[in-house]
Amino acid sequence: MKNIDRRNFIKKTALIGAGMSLGRLFSSNASNDVLFEPNDRYMGGFKAPKLDTVRIALIGVGARGSSHAIQLASIAGTEIIAICDLYEDLAKSSALKCTHIGKGLRHKHIGTYYGDEDQWKVMLEETKPDAVFIATNWNNHALMAIATMKKGAHAFVEVPIAVTLEEMWEIVFASEQTQKHCMMMENVNYGREELLYLNMCRQGVIGELLHAEASYIHDLREQMYNVDRGTGSWRTYHYAKRNGNLYPTHGLGPVAQYMNLVRGEDNFSSLVSFSTLALGRKYFAEKNFPKAHKWNQINYTGGDLNTSIIKTTMGRTIMIQWDETSPRPYTRHNLIQGTKGTLAGFPTRVSLEGGVEGVTEDHHNWVQGDHLEKIYEKYEHPLYVRLGKLSEKMGGHGGKDFMMLFRIVECLRQGEPLDQNVYEGCFWSAVSPLSERSVEQGGTPQVFPDFTRGEWKRTHPLTIIK
Repeated sequence: MKNIDRRNFIKKTALIGAGMSLGRLFSSNASNDVLFEPNDRYMGGFKAPKLDTVRIALIGVGARGSSHAIQLASIAGTEIIAICDLYEDLAKSSALKCTHIGKGLRHKHIGTYYGDEDQWKVMLEETKPDAVFIATNWNNHALMAIATMKKGAHAFVEVPIAVTLEEMWEIVFASEQTQKHCMMMENVNYGREELLYLNMCRQGVIGELLHAEASYIHDLREQMYNVDRGTGSWRTYHYAKRNGNLYPTHGLGPVAQYMNLVRGEDNFSSLVSFSTLALGRKYFAEKNFPKAHKWNQINYTGGDLNTSIIKTTMGRTIMIQWDETSPRPYTRHNLIQGTKGTLAGFPTRVSLEGGVEGVTEDHHNWVQGDHLEKIYEKYEHPLYVRLGKLSEKMGGHGGKDFMMLFRIVECLRQGEPLDQNVYEGCFWSAVSPLSERSVEQGGTPQVFPDFTRGEWKRTHPLTIIK
């Protein structure tokens, strides 16, 4: 991307919510101050120079960040050099735990920054890390990631990568300009089931892919007890004021990679979205907090459950659901359907045309439970074969967190492309603002911005399958 007024470009791309595609923005009718040229700084398969030792800083060491700190400190080839948090006790506690790992030989001098909201900026300036891991309030993700890259470090951001489309464009531009990675840390892509299904899809076991279902159904109302500090203290306001799918990536990330979306084969095209009534949070607040409590002074407008449908460039469909309010069991759906069979999650199930030898005779019955052993023996993902037992031992959502962090460090040290690029993080996160617009407009289709400007067609599929 050259010769472009970025501010004007981002302003113009906001028109996407009204149904204008990026293709039209770059047509002959586009204003003269927006000139599209081939992007010679494209980050789709970017390989950064090798790092013998990855010098790491962390911003935010609450529930997620503190776990990341300990696991990163446990991985060979890392050095934790700085930790920042608003709260002194969290910063110092994480630093102390990291120092003890490796008998204090690798993480000797960990700087701690806390107390002031701008201390993370001081940390970046003083310590000059190679990589920064960001696990803070969603509203800070884009700001911190962009500043990190501009200071010369790779940025690794908890989900979502950003809250608005404008922020996502700024992240893309910063990554391309600085030639630094910016990866959204979607840990679910490293689950055993998700890796198994990715391998099966790549091998054509279920034929041509047609449809997927993804969700994040997780009752998290108890977070509202974090009134002054912790996740609920800021996340509750998102639930109350925003009406759409606010947390799409856990379910969407894996199925997007099954379909090779944004990676040469297919891409996101448009989305429609609808939300239910907003009742559950209000009822929970009334039941569990005094009448004068601040949670009972909020007008909750975000629907309890959101259902969105994505249409891809090839014509495939993806149903995404989100509900962190209703009293129901956890699920991510994780369903991928093809012309020769269907793979589904929660519980793990496989149905193949013609059946599975020695288990089922046809596709009318699921292969599940102990009978899945034949499937795992044949299609276990090579990454899980290599790291599965170690990851389960190290923990973090059943080992997904550790495997993700291990792969990040491995790619940085070997100078290989990351498993998830900056564009994927933006496409997956874009579901939130697009769904909010669609809900507000009564389900009107919303066109996805093409953060790659057409370059996705030359991006190779994920290469961890040999």
